[in-house]
Amino acid sequence: MHDVIIIGAGPAGLTAAFWCDDLGLDTLLLERETDVGGQLKQIYNPIGNYPGLQASDGKEFLEKFTAHTEAGDFDLWTQADIVSADLKAKRIVLRSGEQLQAIAIVVATGVRRRQLGIPGEAEFMGKGIIESGARDRELYGGKDVCVVGGGDSAVENATLLSELCATVTLVHRGKKLRARQELRERLQSNHSVTVFTESVVTRIMGNDRVEAVEVKRREGLKPFQIAVAGVLIRIGVDPNTELFRDQLILDDVGYVTVNHEHETSLSSVFAIGDVANPLAPTISGAAGSGATVAKIIAARLTRS
Repeated sequence: MHDVIIIGAGPAGLTAAFWCDDLGLDTLLLERETDVGGQLKQIYNPIGNYPGLQASDGKEFLEKFTAHTEAGDFDLWTQADIVSADLKAKRIVLRSGEQLQAIAIVVATGVRRRQLGIPGEAEFMGKGIIESGARDRELYGGKDVCVVGGGDSAVENATLLSELCATVTLVHRGKKLRARQELRERLQSNHSVTVFTESVVTRIMGNDRVEAVEVKRREGLKPFQIAVAGVLIRIGVDPNTELFRDQLILDDVGYVTVNHEHETSLSSVFAIGDVANPLAPTISGAAGSGATVAKIIAARLTRS
């Protein structure tokens, strides 16, 4: 029996674990991956908007972040694959067979990048599917690439890639790009980028590596192919809530619905970080929600 079990070791989960431990709670932090960090491991651009801490990328930020949280005395289990979670009973079963019990559970499972779900996407992972424009643009210098999406991340990556790539084709399903105005204006003045709106990529093709994409435009128009050496997909994110969908109230997209104390529809089950914050997901917000929940749990256990 633990006072608190936290599921997910991104910024929110790490902060919650540190604060719970600091407040004297018996705390277990579960992470299904081999190491901690969550979305930080996929940030390759500078981080300069976290108060008091700057870093050249997510990896450096994580090193600085964990240097402090590792001072805690909470239990951290990585490669902890959860096969079932009875949130009402506060009981968790791991694939290893271990059964865990807690007084309070904190869901900090974060989000994952949304995929297109088209032929060729899975086959060419690591073989022309670009992870990051900031990290990988030198690998595609002088080559033609395609970016899929219309938000800030897609437009920003298209601009970064255009600095070294021969051409960049940006494909967006909507009528207008959703990116911030300053990003759109920068893109419009970039002659290396061609934008197709009201269009979707329907297939990624190639032999050993990506060689082309198939694009379908408005209804009635025939699909066409564009020769590219790489494809970067930025069409948003999905919350990691599959494990809890029949137990918690979620919004239409799948994010956990919480009250002002970050408590879910079940008593003593909380959700923090990006998995419960579709409007303004930030590192600062994730850390803040982790600290808040720890204080609330500690106060409740003290009263009981």
